[in-house]
Order: sequence, then structure tokens, then C-alpha cells
Amino acid sequence: MEHTRRDKICDLLRSKIYDREVTVKGWVRTKRDKKTFGFIELNDGSTIRNIQIIVDFATVYGNTLNNLQDQNTFANWKEITTGAAVCITGKLVESPAAGQPVEIQAQKITVYGTADPESYPLQKKGHSLEFLREIAHLRPRTNTFGAVLRIRHAMAYAIHKYFNDNGFYYIHTPIITGSDAEGAGAMFRVTTLNDQQPPKLPDGRVDYTQDFFGKMTNLTVSGQLEAELGAMALSLVYTFGPTFRAENSNTPRHLAEFWMIEPEMAFYDIHDNMDLAEDFLKFLMQYALDHCIDDLEFLNKMYDNELIDRLRSVIASRFERLTYTRAVEILIASGQQWEFPVSWGTDLQAEHERYLVEKHFGKPVILTDYPKDIKAFYMKQNDDGKTVRGMDVLFPKIGEIIGGSQREEDLESLRRRISEMNIPEKDVWWYLDTRRFGTAPHAGFGLGFERLILFVTGMANIRDVIPFPRTPKNAEF
Repeated sequence: MEHTRRDKICDLLRSKIYDREVTVKGWVRTKRDKKTFGFIELNDGSTIRNIQIIVDFATVYGNTLNNLQDQNTFANWKEITTGAAVCITGKLVESPAAGQPVEIQAQKITVYGTADPESYPLQKKGHSLEFLREIAHLRPRTNTFGAVLRIRHAMAYAIHKYFNDNGFYYIHTPIITGSDAEGAGAMFRVTTLNDQQPPKLPDGRVDYTQDFFGKMTNLTVSGQLEAELGAMALSLVYTFGPTFRAENSNTPRHLAEFWMIEPEMAFYDIHDNMDLAEDFLKFLMQYALDHCIDDLEFLNKMYDNELIDRLRSVIASRFERLTYTRAVEILIASGQQWEFPVSWGTDLQAEHERYLVEKHFGKPVILTDYPKDIKAFYMKQNDDGKTVRGMDVLFPKIGEIIGGSQREEDLESLRRRISEMNIPEKDVWWYLDTRRFGTAPHAGFGLGFERLILFVTGMANIRDVIPFPRTPKNAEF
């Protein structure tokens, strides 16, 4: 196959240099026939916008098309259907048509791969998101999922850029772990033992000493605890990697495999933590507006006509900060009928969080000082003995988008809390060591990447913002 250099469509659409030869490679979105010429709308994934190709049959095929049924002469043209992959060389010219700055006058067309119009699932437009989830291997070719994936990439890059520019070090934490950071218990087991007849102890329990790692191990639910170890040496670190929950949840908000961003900062208290979270989120919103506007405008038009205004509103707002106790008072006094009743000591649900953000304050909210009994063991206790220095950042449409805390740096306080929660010290001895040797105040938070992408894209289902969703009974790819 002849090697030809590819010009990206996104670059050509911005070009002001006309009447030059270019070569584009991509997938056909639409094709239209006239008597002696045709039109191809081509997309290569570099932008949501297509480039129009004008195909003069006499120029490309050395003949005129007197009869559209003359398939022998124009067999190549017949192969060019929606979904086909093609290479087109031609002249880039300024377009006389409104809405498109340039177009290409084709000189040569090569078909790389055909797409049978009778069986290609994306031949027609208007497929539901539910249907597209069933063909996740093809849905990136649609405008919607092309936009989502480009935004997802931009946000991943922006996250690394933000932390790098602010002096953080990227630390890789284990995917296979022997600890349960959240104490949730819903973890995927990792084992090489015979699943039919595993070795047993005298009491009937599985003997994990004979397993690959010599102990029970799982896929991680969080890199936080290991990131704290890094912060105790490098001061500012962050993780960005896959995490796993074996919860049998079929909701628009849950995945079994998802990505987490978890910064940990030595010498930070809860106030520093809140400042960082707010600045971080505003940076990401601005980055999306600056670098993804074509995709955002498409999603704003097709799915959520308040999307761009909402992103701008977050940037312009100073996040409201209040205690959990005050939030409960507001919710009780609201007169709202809640699906989940509100009282001090209960965990707030999405309906409560969204009321505070969307109805009461009209802007993002950061809640602090939660009851210790509903929070994790590592959060620093307040002097009242009832609350901890936890924080949740609440966003419109999403509810909680960030959860974090000042961590408990005092050894004896941490040991007491571990004992209260029935966590064996032998399982977290390494974590306690950081409190034995050179302990220091520190804080951190976790941002669910897919929750972020939900907010930035305006999509309603978390399965539509990750390339290959992992949910109960769904691991096809």
C-alpha cells in the first residue's frame, strides 16, 4: 500500500492556506450523489466537525457518470458508504457554502475498508444511548461519543497539568492490594488458587498462605492510603488510576471499574484542602471551555442546553462552605418531602446534596465536620468527640463530586479509631508507621473522574462517559 501523509481534519478546518494538495483519512459520515459529481462528509475523530469532499467523477474516475446504475465503471464509488474508511487526496479550497470554511476537491480516492450498509449498525442516525451501550465497540464513531472521549482526554491532560504546575508529584499506587482503604468490603478478589478446590485450613477457611501473594488480595478501591505514604516524603503527591468496587448496583451513578484522582498533601489542614479542591475544579472547568468548545457546544445543543452556562457559573462562584450540622438544619427547615428522611447523624443523599446546591445556595457547596460514625477511620477527629474534619464538594446535577478530609496524624487517636471500627492493626501496621516516625498534619481528597466527566459533558448516565463500562453482568470487551 502506498504511504501517504495524513492531514488532520481539525487542522485543515482552521487553515487559511488554500489551493494546496492535502490528504485526509477517515470514516465516511454521509455521501450524496448528483449526476456528474458527489459529496462526501468525512470525519477522522480529531474534531466533531466533518470536512466536505467534492468528487467530480470525471476527475477522479476518468469518466462521467451518465447512469447512477453504471456500477462497473464506478465500483469504487459504490463502496463508499457510511462507515467506510477512505483516503482522499485533493485540493484544499475556500468553501463558497455557509457554515464550512474549507472543502476538498478530490483527485484520488482509496477505500481502506468497506461498511456494508445492510449490516453496519450506525448506518442511520438517531440511535438511543441505550442501544449504543450494546455496541460500545462502535459507539466512539458517533458524534456524541467522539465528543465525550475528546473531552475525557482533555480533562485527563488538564489534571496532570494542574498538579504538575503546582508542584505535585504523580505517584503510582498498587492496583492489587491487601488493604481495604474504605472499609467497604465490596472488593474483587485476586487469586491464583484453584477456584473449584482451594486449599483449606482445619477450620474450613481458605488457606491464602498458599496463594500467589501468601495472603488474601483484592483489586484496589482507592490509592489514598498509599498516596499518604508518598506525601510523608514528597509533601505533595497525587494518584490517577483505576479503582474497583464489587457492588451489585445497576444505577446511572455506579460502575464496577472507574478512575480516581487522589491528591495527598503534607502540612495541609482542612482549610488548605478546601482551597485546593475549589481551585482545582475551577481550573478544570476553564480548561474545558478553552479547549473543548466545539464538543461542548454540540453537547449543549443535543443533551443539556444549560451545560456551558453551568460550567461558567462554577468558575464565577465562590463555593459556599458550611458544616454538616448547619446543612441538616437547612434541610429540616426546608419543608421538602424527602425520599430519605434527614436527621443529624444520617448520611446525606443525592437529593439532599442537590437541594443545597441547586435550590438553597444556587452554587457549589463544601460541607465539613461530618459525624465521625458515618466517615472513614482515617479522618481527623474534632475536639467535640462527635465530628471529623471531613469535606464533601457538592455540584449541581451531580451531588458529591469530591470527598476528602484532614487525615488523623496522631498515632494514639488513630489506633483508637481503628480499634472502634474493628480493623486489625496487623493489616495496617505500615500505615501506622507514618504516625510513629515523623508524623505531620496532612490532608487529601478523591475526585471520581467519571463524575467529573458527567458534569463537564452534561451526560446523564455514568456508563456513557467511560469507553467500556464495567457493570454487573457486563464485561464483553
